Amino acid sequence: MNKPRIVFMGSPAFALPTLQALSQHYPVVGVVTQPDRPSGRGRALTPPPVKILAHSLGLPVIQPQRLKEPQTMQQLRDWQPDLIVVAAFGQILRPAVLDLPPHGCLNVHASLLPRWRGAAPVAAAILHGDESTGVTIMRMDPGIDTGPLLRQQEVPILSQDTTETLGERLATIGAQLLLDTLPGYLDGSLQPTPQDEALATYAPMLQKQDGELDFQQTALELARKVRAFNPWPGAFTFWRGEPFKIHMAHEVDASGAPGEHLVIDGLPAIACAEGALALDLVQLPGKRPVSGEVFLRGARFWMQTNA
Repeated sequence: MNKPRIVFMGSPAFALPTLQALSQHYPVVGVVTQPDRPSGRGRALTPPPVKILAHSLGLPVIQPQRLKEPQTMQQLRDWQPDLIVVAAFGQILRPAVLDLPPHGCLNVHASLLPRWRGAAPVAAAILHGDESTGVTIMRMDPGIDTGPLLRQQEVPILSQDTTETLGERLATIGAQLLLDTLPGYLDGSLQPTPQDEALATYAPMLQKQDGELDFQQTALELARKVRAFNPWPGAFTFWRGEPFKIHMAHEVDASGAPGEHLVIDGLPAIACAEGALALDLVQLPGKRPVSGEVFLRGARFWMQTNA
């Protein structure tokens, strides 16, 4: 059987291992990714990671604002894909795209569907204290991560995992799982199976304001939030009227009024509804991240202020 012509759709770093793996084993005839976006303190236009990799591989790239644009649909037809593979693309695929390739569209999704459908499955798994998550290869339908399943692989969540570290592992595993899935899917020996709707949960897109910590929650909940929101949107509170980023933290046994500032084992800490959040790595506006110990040496008023 001739190898299928594949169009790849993806944008962030999570998609890179899948594109790299596909390009080594199948003819990738085109790549679709998000437009360049302003980024960083200078707000310079920055290409998505997939665009950079695709260019290094010599693959043609388009960056439509919307897939339904006539010129985009014409380009997809011109590429004549047998299969479209999607990994964290960032746009919903409508039936006109889903029905274009003879083998449909497959998605590499960073959860064990139907748990954590949606835009932020890795963060959701950490935030809710799941002991494990995984990767799913599914055939896409018009819903949001509702299509039938082909293969899944479970992955334990480590106690110090952030969305970044866990996402990196899942990306690598997902790329290999896709390669293992494609032969059986393409020859018809592997048939997709419907999801159990009764088990479905949803992980909506995160917003910047989601990162603000509420110390009426328990220290365990907030420690999960710090890990889940690293690197985006980032966990933060306020100190002396300014945003105070918390990159790493852990829960400790302590008592105090929620929001009360403490010092525990040489670290700044903030009392919660239950326990306290010890701050391991923090950042003030315009400054570099520093350890909690270093911050505390320069924070003369830490104990006189509250979050």
